[in-house]
Amino acid sequence: MRVFQQFFTPSVQHTLDLIGIFVFAISGSLLAVRKNFDVFGMAVLAEITALGGGLLRDIVIGAVPPAAFTDLGYFTTPLVAALLVFFLHPEVERIQVGVNVFDAAGLGLFCVTGTVKAYDYGLGLTASAALGLATAVGGGVLRDVLANEVPSLLRWDRDLYAVPAMVGATMVVLCIRYDALTPFTSGLAVVTAFVLRLLAMRFHWRAPRAWNRRSTVREEEGS
Repeated sequence: MRVFQQFFTPSVQHTLDLIGIFVFAISGSLLAVRKNFDVFGMAVLAEITALGGGLLRDIVIGAVPPAAFTDLGYFTTPLVAALLVFFLHPEVERIQVGVNVFDAAGLGLFCVTGTVKAYDYGLGLTASAALGLATAVGGGVLRDVLANEVPSLLRWDRDLYAVPAMVGATMVVLCIRYDALTPFTSGLAVVTAFVLRLLAMRFHWRAPRAWNRRSTVREEEGS
């Protein structure tokens, strides 16, 4: 069953993908600026942040060649974002809150579309949800690794990021399981992940650390 194609027309889906890719690429480019990377480093972080999760998903499910290599728009959009940040990064930094809002929207969109696409290619419900999560957060993990940072989603001192994507992906597979996946329910999953991420940023929700944690090892600065 090709539920992936039932929600939006191809042109609308493509536009939404490009918007999400652009916003993720902005976050990668901004990290490159903070790390004092050159323009090539900015382009690399922009590309990997924007396309890394979808690339991983497509390779796992056998959707080859991946869309990142067959659609010129997917490849060039991160470069446009990197160029924008290269010249206007002080202005982009000043609208960081707005960028974070769009990033949250991209997170919600990609966790849902990634889950549905994985299911379309024959994966089970659990595996599909896992790949939906990977689609949403995989690029950010690769970005942080390349920038020599502990990935944000592994740090307890960062607002919840993976959890909203997990919730969105779980909602999708539950809807598939009970034959309730419709444009409305898929949109509801996107909005739920989006709102959870916004609330996490607003109220600084964080995942708990180990119970009754007793460590004699001094924590790293900033942990």
